[in-house]
Order: sequence, then structure tokens, then C-alpha cells
Amino acid sequence: MTPESHSLTGTDDPSLGPPPGCPAHGKGPGGVRRLYGPEAEDLGAVYEKLRAEHGAVAPALLHEDVPIWVVLGHGENMHMVRTPSQYSRDTRLWTALQDGTVKPDHPLMPIIAWQPICCHAEGDEHLRLRGAVTSAMSTIDHRGIRRHINRATQHLVNKFCEEGTADLVAQFAEHLPMSVMCEIFGMPDEYNDRIVHAARDMLKGTDTAIASNAYIMDVLTRLTVRRRAEPKGDFTSRLINDPARLNDEEVAQHLRVVLIVAYEATANLLANVLRVVLTDPGFRAQLNGGQMTVPQAVEQSLWDEPPFSTILPYVAKQETELGGRRIRKGDGLILGMEPGNVDPRVRPDLKANMQGNRSHLAFSGGPHECPGQDIGRAIADVGVDALLTRLPDVQLDCDEDELRWRASISNRHLVELPVRFAPRPQQDVMARPAYAAAAQSPSDWQVGRPQPQTAAPEPAAPAAAPTPTPEPAPRPGVFRRLQRWWRGD
Repeated sequence: MTPESHSLTGTDDPSLGPPPGCPAHGKGPGGVRRLYGPEAEDLGAVYEKLRAEHGAVAPALLHEDVPIWVVLGHGENMHMVRTPSQYSRDTRLWTALQDGTVKPDHPLMPIIAWQPICCHAEGDEHLRLRGAVTSAMSTIDHRGIRRHINRATQHLVNKFCEEGTADLVAQFAEHLPMSVMCEIFGMPDEYNDRIVHAARDMLKGTDTAIASNAYIMDVLTRLTVRRRAEPKGDFTSRLINDPARLNDEEVAQHLRVVLIVAYEATANLLANVLRVVLTDPGFRAQLNGGQMTVPQAVEQSLWDEPPFSTILPYVAKQETELGGRRIRKGDGLILGMEPGNVDPRVRPDLKANMQGNRSHLAFSGGPHECPGQDIGRAIADVGVDALLTRLPDVQLDCDEDELRWRASISNRHLVELPVRFAPRPQQDVMARPAYAAAAQSPSDWQVGRPQPQTAAPEPAAPAAAPTPTPEPAPRPGVFRRLQRWWRGD
């Protein structure tokens, strides 16, 4: 491809490349790599091939050979999201949509189609809609939510703790975020298996995705009507009563965006963190030895496996240059969170610890940066730590290479995470937690075989028997963190 090319394929004559639909070598017209099909099952590998061939910004093809740029460089991605004067999220500006290259039945239309929400708005309208969402977010009681996360974790663990086995994706990671978001929205009674299934199903592009979306919208529309008539102190009421004066349709649509994005991202984040803890001895050893806290482990996962791989499209508002490439007005670009996070210019050693560095792309950036990222972090921090405290001997119940993934251009999520552990009795989630696991060192959290355990002691006051020398003060860890959660500190 040359800078003077008028198409992302490097030629205006499609006959010079393989015929449309040919999957040979994963390339389409002009030899441009496809981001779909058999050769793109491992998109991470495709991104690295593109990086080697083209550098930080590369031409590629979406489904049905729609041309688009993939932004692979960390700095280039940050520049794109932070320069709204040059790049927009208003998909109506995309030439491929305007000229019919992207057809109405395109398989990615649900995430491409323009909607009257802050994610696709610009200028004053973006400020109005985004301002209402962030203002409502700012009123969330974070201490209360952390307590709810802990109680919800205990409730979920109670459902399988006596069995000695569980699937931490289906029975934990997919449920905890929805329970928390329903509480934040002020609709705890709507939390059930059906809404969990619908939220995950509507992003899969299945035959039932439209029905699942309709169910979610029905729940949120009814909630909007109830809170318009009877406001309370929840996120939904705050959004309705914001000075921006969103109408019912705008409120319901923004509730949908916040719910689905927060749910999907946090479910993936939980599964990713737990998988690494269960399969990577070095990662678990850092937790065991106190070199890494659970929040730091979450942050490392956001670098290594961002919950969303990409966001698309951004659209060039004018002719410009990015990563040495000539970008024409109306060209579409993919925000590459996954490839940007492994840019060798910022991470020459992918095994290096990224503690204290939050410059990853997991939550995007600029005007469209995720407004609810602190909620996602809290769910992962509290949920993972509380689960490991209840089940300190939890270990993977299959070979690591047996784990299965479901991938799309937007994200890659674990299908299941089977584990086993010593069966334990249920715990009263409303009572002050009984820290039976506190008698064990956090080093009992392990990747390999479980250590022999004695029966969990009944909650009791610390022994007062005198000893010749005082015991050293315990290292602040799980006990004190859970204690702070309970108090809401």
C-alpha cells in the first residue's frame, strides 16, 4: 500500500487480488489480511503479523471484506482517542456506511450502527449525554457497593461450596457483575438467571440475540417508568433527574449501554484474573508472598488480557496521518486495545510486571473513556479476594490446554473454568464474616495440589494464653481487607 492509494486494499482494482470470500492465507483483495474467517481464529497472531508487515497502523478487512485500519501501536491508539478534532465515534461519517459497502445486514451492524447515545455522540450532545452518565456515576455509594459485592460473592459461593467443584465462569464470573449492576440500578429483584443469559447472549450474534436484547430493553424501560414516577437514590433515578433532562428513551438506552458494557467487561475480567491465578505459579506466588495485591493483579490482567479487545469504528473527520499512514476523511479505524497493550515499544518484555502502571488501553481513553471503570475494578478486587478467602485450596480441575475460549473481533472470553476444592459449609452472608480462612496463611492459596487442611474452627476470640515471646503482628492481608469491606472503609 502506498500513501496515495484511494483504498485500504492498496489498489482500486479488486481483480488484482483473490476473489471476494476466498479465505486463502487469510487475505482478501490486494493481499490485505482479513480479521475474520478460518485464518483469523487467533486474532492476536493476526495483529502481530500486521504489525510486522505494516507497523503501528495497518490496513485490514472486516467481515464481507469491508476495509478498515487497525491501530496497533499504543501511542497511536492514545493519540486517536484523545484527538476528537480528527477522529469521531459518529459512525454516520464512515464512508463504508455511506456508500453501502457496509450493508444493513452486515454481521457487525449491532456494534457499527449509530445510536443516539453518548458513545456515538460528539460536541455539545456528547457533553450533555456523557455529563448525565458521569454525574449519576459520581453519586454511587462505593462503600455500600463494596459491601454488596462481598455479600453477593458469599451468596454465590454458598451455592456450590458444599459440592467441592464448580465452574467459576458460569457460577461466579457471569453472575457477580449482574448482581452488582442490578443493585446499582435499583432493580435487585430483576437479577436472575434469565437476565444473566440475555446479557451474554445478545453480544454473541446468535439467533436469539434480538429477543435477548428486547428482554433487556423491556426490563430497563419498565425500570425507567417506575423511577420517573417514584425516584429513589439509585443510579437510574439520578440519571432521570439530571439537569440534562434525558427523555425515557435516552435513559433506557444509556442504562442498556452501561449495563451491558459493565457486565461483559467485568465478567471477562473476573474470569481472566481467576484463570491466571489458577494456572500461573509465578503470578500466584507474587500474591502469596505479598509482592502483589489482588488490585495489582487485576491491573496486570487489564494489561495482559483487556476485557474488550477492540472498539470499532472510529472515523477520520478529515484527511490526516497516523503511524506514518495517510488516513483519508471518512476512513474507519479500529481502536486496538489488545494489540496496543502489547506494543513492543512500551512492553519489550511481556513478562515484566506492570505494577503501578495504569496506562493500558483496557478502558479506552479521551472523551469516550469508560466512566464506570472504578466499579469494574471494585467488583474484581473484592470478588476475587473474597472467593479465594472462602476457598483457599481452590485449584483447576482440568489441564490448562483443555480450557476453551469464545472469540470475536470485540472480545475473547473463557467458556468455562472448572475447579475443585475441599467442600465447605455455607456462610451467613448477612452476618459479620467468620474468618475461618484467616487462620491459614495466604500462601495456602495455591496453583498445584491442595495442602492438607483441618476442619475450620468455630469463630472465637483470639487465645489469651501467655507466651514467652509475643507473636509477630500478622501481615495486613485478607483478614484486614475483608474487615475494611465490612465496615465500608
